[in-house]
Amino acid sequence: MTEDSSATATGRTTDPTTTDWSRAYARRVLFTDLLVLIWVVFGVQIAWLGFDSDLASNENDLRLSYTGISIIVILIWLGSLAVYGTRGARVLGVGSTEYRLVADSSVRVFGVLAIAAFLLHLELARGYVLIAFPVGILVLMLSRWMWRQWLVAQRRSGRYSAKVLLVGSTSSVLHIAGELARTPEAGYRVLGAAVSNGHVGTLPGSTIRSYGGFDDLHAALAHSGADTVVITSADDLSPDRVRELSWSLEPGRQHLVVAPSLTDIGGPRIHTRPVQGLPLIHVETPTYEGRKLYTKRAFDLASSTLLIVLLSPVFLVLAVAVKVSSPGRVLFLQERVGLNGEPFRMVKFRSMVVDAETRVQELSALDRAEGNDVLFKMKDDPRVTPVGRVMRRFSMDELPQLFNVVTGNMSLVGPRPPLQREVERYDARVHRRFLVKPGVTGLWQVSGRSDLDWEDSVRLDLYYVENWSLVADLIILWRTARAVISSSGAY
Repeated sequence: MTEDSSATATGRTTDPTTTDWSRAYARRVLFTDLLVLIWVVFGVQIAWLGFDSDLASNENDLRLSYTGISIIVILIWLGSLAVYGTRGARVLGVGSTEYRLVADSSVRVFGVLAIAAFLLHLELARGYVLIAFPVGILVLMLSRWMWRQWLVAQRRSGRYSAKVLLVGSTSSVLHIAGELARTPEAGYRVLGAAVSNGHVGTLPGSTIRSYGGFDDLHAALAHSGADTVVITSADDLSPDRVRELSWSLEPGRQHLVVAPSLTDIGGPRIHTRPVQGLPLIHVETPTYEGRKLYTKRAFDLASSTLLIVLLSPVFLVLAVAVKVSSPGRVLFLQERVGLNGEPFRMVKFRSMVVDAETRVQELSALDRAEGNDVLFKMKDDPRVTPVGRVMRRFSMDELPQLFNVVTGNMSLVGPRPPLQREVERYDARVHRRFLVKPGVTGLWQVSGRSDLDWEDSVRLDLYYVENWSLVADLIILWRTARAVISSSGAY
């Protein structure tokens, strides 16, 4: 974390406030939403009916122009997107809430149109309705996704983000700062801190500047130019003190955020319920049985079977390439640890020489080893064959694991399947990864692959175990395809 690079000599920043940039961004999104709806609604009308088609009422022969109806639909649709807060600063740029709100508000417009047509006995062309709304939702989603890519790029450069002052104990401030640094696309840029011990200067082990204690909060806000106060721990702040702090912030320009002592919890598991003015955060415990599990298994079985059929020519080409390029078997079978800690035999295309397993200890001792305390990883592993190096770069050696998915030992998405020698060195907390089946791919695959250190690998695997869902699996599979094409971090 670094301080605001645009700070002036007095310490004040000249960047726009969160409110300023969020309003400007929302206006841009509104403009593209309008263009999308005009293009989709009028495009469907012209393609299906023609520009000047009329609409006849059954009872009184009232004739209405489809052009007028299209204009009304566009205006109602835009209004619904605004009413449901799809362009709010809280939902833009991160998470699935924005997409869900766009879909929900659009479906409600469809419902309003259907009710109005029923009450007025209007003969609406079915194709006009059944094509315009699904296509409109899809194109709106695509437009929002494109805007999100631009916003993420801006936020990674330090722009279009809330300017944050962290308040709490030194340890909690450093912890939350680290978590925010992992995801700059979330839009929180730390400019400074106020800590319980009143420390002034750079906090130990970081680049975060502390402006003093809790009594110096307003001076810290003024000097840092922050527009968002994030309370990282409330142990040293009484409820009255927090309430007074919220009252003292400038309405509409400065914001208060309270960060609970919970991390790596997926959004769908979190529900806020106010009770007598006390905001209670309900965190659902993860489940590993029931309908969700059966749905995941059905998806795995159908998808892996289809992929095996479609990729059978690729299997044949790779098998021949492995066989003719080096002596030894085409397939490599290795014992891994799976669901509930039970061992299974994982199958891959052989990408190494036949005595690769016997040379692990020898290579682990070399300074060239790129691994860590638990995992053995080497960028220029001498055991890898030339054909194997190409297969590993694009993860083609892992394709036979689809057969492990069919037999039920693995899932398409899940934690990395570990070796027994790795499991023997696990901390107790890491054993939670065995609550679900290991995956052909996972968060570790789409977040750095072999470049990840041990702590990041564990964090990602445990995050998946705690928050898995079929929608998350689909997103990971999509990101896997992109990661494989880029071949970043694969060796």
